[in-house]
Amino acid sequence: MNAFVIDAFDFCRISGSREGVTPVAEMTRLTKDCADNSGEIAWKIVGGTSKLGYPQLTLSVNGTVQLVCQRCLTPYAYAIDSTTTLMLGKDDEHADEIEEIINDESIDVIVGSRSMDAAALIEDEALLALPQVPKHDVCPDTAQLDALKTEKKSPFAALKDLKSE
Repeated sequence: MNAFVIDAFDFCRISGSREGVTPVAEMTRLTKDCADNSGEIAWKIVGGTSKLGYPQLTLSVNGTVQLVCQRCLTPYAYAIDSTTTLMLGKDDEHADEIEEIINDESIDVIVGSRSMDAAALIEDEALLALPQVPKHDVCPDTAQLDALKTEKKSPFAALKDLKSE
């Protein structure tokens, strides 16, 4: 994915907003978890200031990727739809202070930068939206799986058949 660098603090101060669509094939870390490189991720990043006066980014990602079902081992389409709020600290210590003050698990606090790679944040958000164990709700073709589950005949059953003759 092409670098998309912002001054995170300035972006938040001016309430900046950018959006776009990136092919999954350009997100090299994301493609490692996908069955193929098809699909696109639509994204939007909006800067602003929290009620407590801290700079924050709101990041949204939407799209469909192909994952491999861990139950039947076939590819399936998985819809990503995620929005997160990231508050920015000046350094690790400041980020820790903000986390203690806001005490909100739904908001992530990260260290901001004057040259932040927003493309990496977008890809991170897409990766975090993936399921830990990808699987269909209901697998479409379980014939192969069912064949493995069927009871195997005992090798002695054939001998029993010979004895009865």
